[in-house]
Amino acid sequence: MALLESVKIPLGTTMPAFELKDPYGKSHKSSELFGERGLLVVFTCNHCPYALAVWPRLVRLARYGRGMRVNCAAINPNINPDYPDDAPDKMILKIKELGIDFPYLVDDTQQVAEAFKAQCTPDIYLFDKNKALVYHGRIDDNWKDEDAVRCEELKEAMNNMAAGRPISSKQTPSMGCSIKWKG
Repeated sequence: MALLESVKIPLGTTMPAFELKDPYGKSHKSSELFGERGLLVVFTCNHCPYALAVWPRLVRLARYGRGMRVNCAAINPNINPDYPDDAPDKMILKIKELGIDFPYLVDDTQQVAEAFKAQCTPDIYLFDKNKALVYHGRIDDNWKDEDAVRCEELKEAMNNMAAGRPISSKQTPSMGCSIKWKG
């Protein structure tokens, strides 16, 4: 497990368009995933300890965001025979286990992860209604211990975006396991 941080991407970058299937085989177009005020995109997986630690927070934040008309989509780029815990059939188990009620998508070619310049799981992107990147950082200030969290940066960014307030450009990168790139 190689620990990496997300790479710095200029705020205002336009979200790459994509179309991916969920583990049930249903296709989802990025243009149809947006809520009225934006879209939270998280590259994540089933086996990385960093991703596992924040999955429950992500599920709650997605529900919270929907109340502000911000949708969420998770994308698994680790479809790799060397990581069977991340296979689509295991994604279905994770959806049921955590009650994931937003699209959890299969990036089996890893082309979407490459287009986003995703590096780690989780790698978090918040786009406004114009598909412009407004936040690319961590969920909060303590991935290990949710009870010790003092600053919920992603939630603050979502609140500010939904209210039309400025979002701080000082953003701490997310960190996690490296994406398991093929070949």
